[in-house]
Amino acid sequence: MAGRWTTIGIIAAVALMLGGMPPARGQARTAASSFPVATDIRLAGDEHATRLVMDVTTTIGIRAFTLADPYRVVVDIPQTVFQLPAKAGETGRGLIKAYRYGLVMAGGSRIVIDVTKPVRIEKATVLEARGGEPARLVLDLSATDREAFMRHLALDRTALRASQSPSPPVASQDARSRDPRPLIVIDPGHGGPDTGTKAGGGDILEKNVVLDFAITLRDQLEKSGRYRVVLTRTDDTFIPLIERVKFARQRQAELFISVHADALPKSEGDVQGATIYTLSDTASDAEAARLAEAENRSDAIAGIDLTKEPDDVADILLDLAHRETKTFSHAFARLLVGEMKSSVRLHKKPLKSAGFVVLKAPDVPSVLIELGYMTNRQDLKLLTSEAWRAKAAGTMVKAVEQFFRTRLAGVDAAARQR
Repeated sequence: MAGRWTTIGIIAAVALMLGGMPPARGQARTAASSFPVATDIRLAGDEHATRLVMDVTTTIGIRAFTLADPYRVVVDIPQTVFQLPAKAGETGRGLIKAYRYGLVMAGGSRIVIDVTKPVRIEKATVLEARGGEPARLVLDLSATDREAFMRHLALDRTALRASQSPSPPVASQDARSRDPRPLIVIDPGHGGPDTGTKAGGGDILEKNVVLDFAITLRDQLEKSGRYRVVLTRTDDTFIPLIERVKFARQRQAELFISVHADALPKSEGDVQGATIYTLSDTASDAEAARLAEAENRSDAIAGIDLTKEPDDVADILLDLAHRETKTFSHAFARLLVGEMKSSVRLHKKPLKSAGFVVLKAPDVPSVLIELGYMTNRQDLKLLTSEAWRAKAAGTMVKAVEQFFRTRLAGVDAAARQR
């Protein structure tokens, strides 16, 4: 496997995701037995030199590179099944503060390591199995200064650009036009090494809760036969925020729904209920600002370099004057509140706005729904209930039906006036 596996950088990984979505969760489980398995991981060393060792069932390919502000080390490997001890990565040693791991693309996994200071990668290799011992991924880090760190970072970026391949084309307009039904993109938040909020002692992860809900919502929308529905991810894969926006825009989606579940520190009280957010340059309140800042850090959590926004982000920010899209987004948000309030517990202020990256498509009406608070015991019980998911998704389907009925009526009226 090591000989066949090609190192794929961040953008190449995104290209693969845009070219074809990963398999459904049931399919992923079926194929999991063919992937390498990580069975143990451990740290050794001090603040001058630290080693990370991970046991794997077979020799694999590896690429390690650094990121700055905050200082991180990213290790990309082929798709791997992580069967590591509970709470692995939550505590560190020496130069390593903590680490996380997960799937970042179909065929590729990632380990993201938070370090205490600038480091140099002295070794990044995988040792073959010998003498009854498993194959081992070995990462050696040593302390360095910022100047040397940034110099090596520049070299890493040069090598990464050289390895990148162009994105495959998205389905053509002719292919899309064969099916006139509106396309809805549902975006389950987080994924891969970005777990989102944790609850239930760390056993319940936001990324899984929102994926389960997104699949339920997709199934109910498809059952109506009125819409085409696509998920930005269908398994535990990480997708950068701006690529979620591109995913919807390139497919000419007519509605984008991002699904999340919130959390609050105990100091802010036991808040509960669902909240619907739209895009705004100025947050509607302090909680909305906090949430947007937290959600917009997803890329950094998964080891994506945020030091320079892609050109498309700048274009999107300039295009926010597209008033029609913003008007439709607000209209759909109000419809959601109107439908959900009769059967789903809502936040005391259910309509809010903030600068969420995933809502910045200038030509796709977009909302972000926080289904509830995983830090609230009652909300958590509902969020993990199949019956509640079906009920909540049903109310959202009604809002979608009203939204498109109103839009189509408006288009027909405009056509008659012409």
